[in-house]
Amino acid sequence: MSCLDRFQFWKTDELFDAVTRKELSALDSLKDAAEIEDRFYHDLEFGTGGLRGIMGAGTNRMNKYTVGKATKGLGAYLLDTYGVETCRERGVAIGYDTRNNSRTFADVTASVLSRMGIRVCLHDSPRPTPQLSFSVRHLNALAGIVITASHNPKEYNGYKVYDEYGCQLVPRQAERVIAYVNAVADYKSINFAGDEPLISLVDVTDKFVSAVLKQSRYDNAEAKADLHVVYTPLHGTGSIPVREALRLDGFTRIDTVTAQAVPDGDFPTVVSPNPEDRRALELGIAQAKRSDADIVLGTDPDSDRVGIAVRTADGDYQLMTGNQVGALLMDFVLNHTDLDKYPHPAVVKTVVTSELGAEIAKKHGIAVFSTLTGFKFIGEKITQFEQAKKAGNLEQDYDFLFGYEESYGYLAGTHARDKDAVVSALLICEMAAEVKAEGKTLSDKMNEIYDGYGYYLDALDSFTLKGKDGLERITWMMDSLRSDGSPFADTKAVVDYGDPVEAEPGFGTLPVSNVLKYILDDGSWVAVRPSGTEPKIKIYYSVKDLDHAAAEKKLADIRNKIKTKLGLD
Repeated sequence: MSCLDRFQFWKTDELFDAVTRKELSALDSLKDAAEIEDRFYHDLEFGTGGLRGIMGAGTNRMNKYTVGKATKGLGAYLLDTYGVETCRERGVAIGYDTRNNSRTFADVTASVLSRMGIRVCLHDSPRPTPQLSFSVRHLNALAGIVITASHNPKEYNGYKVYDEYGCQLVPRQAERVIAYVNAVADYKSINFAGDEPLISLVDVTDKFVSAVLKQSRYDNAEAKADLHVVYTPLHGTGSIPVREALRLDGFTRIDTVTAQAVPDGDFPTVVSPNPEDRRALELGIAQAKRSDADIVLGTDPDSDRVGIAVRTADGDYQLMTGNQVGALLMDFVLNHTDLDKYPHPAVVKTVVTSELGAEIAKKHGIAVFSTLTGFKFIGEKITQFEQAKKAGNLEQDYDFLFGYEESYGYLAGTHARDKDAVVSALLICEMAAEVKAEGKTLSDKMNEIYDGYGYYLDALDSFTLKGKDGLERITWMMDSLRSDGSPFADTKAVVDYGDPVEAEPGFGTLPVSNVLKYILDDGSWVAVRPSGTEPKIKIYYSVKDLDHAAAEKKLADIRNKIKTKLGLD
C-alpha cells in the first residue's frame, strides 16, 4: 500500500477505533501532506531497542495498534521458543512509567499476551525501569516489557523487551523477535478483545528496594544524617523507591521538589525531563540554594538515569557530567569493596564513555570491558560472567562490580541488568556524605581524581533532524565520514563499529553498530553515531590534557573540525 492508501485505510476502516479515525480525519481536513507522509511513509520499526516514537495515529507512531502488533509478534516468538505450558506458567513481567498512555499501552500489551495463552504479571502502578528488570528474575518470568521513552520529550513513548535474565534484548536476540513481529500480516489478526484470564497485578517495590540496599558501601550513620539532599523525580517513577531507599539507609534530610513529585506525563515544570539538561534541575537547584542543601538529585521519568548538582565553595551549584559521576562512583565503589572476595573482579563501560573510570579500575588491578553504546550490552556482560561461572568457563569467568555509560546511567550489583537510578542515588548520597564528613564536596573529590589521573574533558553534541529528510541527512553524514576519511590530521586510528571489531579475549567480536570513533595521537577521541531511539545524530568528545584551559582549547578545535565536516556549523 502507498502512503496515502495506508492513510485512507486507517482513517475509514472500522478496524480502527473512533478516536483514531477522528484524529486522522482532522489531519485530512488540514491537508497537511507532510504530516500525513511522516505518519504513514513506513511502519514504526521494532528494532534492537524495541519500539520508540511519537504517540498518535499512524503506522509510524506509537499507538495501541503498533503496540499490539509488536506484542503479537513477541508472543508468537515466546510460544514457539518455550512452548504453551511454560508460557502459561512463567509468562511475562510488564512495567510502565508515568508518561501519557503508558498504562494504556501496558494494558494493551497484557491483554494481547493473555489472549494468546501467556501469563502476565503487570506492575500495579508506575515503577522504574530497573525495577522491571529486577522483576523478571524475581518472578521467574520468560521475558519482560517496559513501556517508557526514558528521558525523551513528552510526545514520545516506547516499548522495550527484556530476556529471562532481566537484560534488554541485544541484537542477536532482537533479530529473532523482529522476524516474528514482521510476520504479523495485519492488525486484523490481533485479538484486542475477549477474556483476560492470565493477568495478575504485582508490586515488588519492597523486594527491589531491599536488593538495592545490599549495595550500600558506607555505614557512618552520623555522616548520613548530616547530608542535606534535595531530590526531584521530574514527575516520574523514582519518587517512592528513591526516597524509601535513602530513608532506610539512614538519610534523614531528604527534601523533595514538591512541584515535580506528582506523576505527570506532560512534564509541565521542565522543557525536557532529562537530568542531563541543567534546566531540568533548575527548580531543585533553586530549592537547594534556599535551604543551603549539599546536593541536588534528579531522576528521569523511568528512573534509570540520575543527574546531580553539588554545592561549591561560593554557594553556587555545579552540575556534574555522566562521565564525572561515573568516575566518582568507580572510585567510591572500588575503595569500599573487599576486592579479595572476588577472584576476577571486572567493571564495564561503553565505547563512548571516558577512559577516566577505566584508568581508576586498572589502578586497582581490575579488568575493564568496553561494550557498544546501550546499557543492554553491559547487562549482557553480567549474564555472560554468571553463566561462565556456572559452566566452569574460566575464560569468561568474571565478577561484575560496576558498570556505567556517559549518559548518566550507572549500576552497582546484579539485582538489575539495566542502569539503575535508585541504587545510583543511594551510592551518590553515600559518597557525598563521606566527603562532607571530611570537610570536602564531590567537586573537591573530582579535582583530587584529576590531580591523580590527568584532566579529562568530555562533551556531547546532539543534533535533532526529524522526519524522512532528517533520516536521509543522517545517513548521508555517516556515509560521507566513511568515504572521505578522518577530518583530523593527527588521527592515530579509526574504529568503524559497522564492521566486526574484536572484543576482549574470549568474547569474540562486538555486534556491528553504526558508530565511528577517531582516536587521536594524544589519546583524545571523537565518536559519531545516530541515536537508536530518537531522530538525532550524536557526536561524543573526550579530551585529555594538563588542565581545564588547555583541554577547552583542544576541544574547541576538534569540535569545529567535525561540525564543519558534517555541515552542522
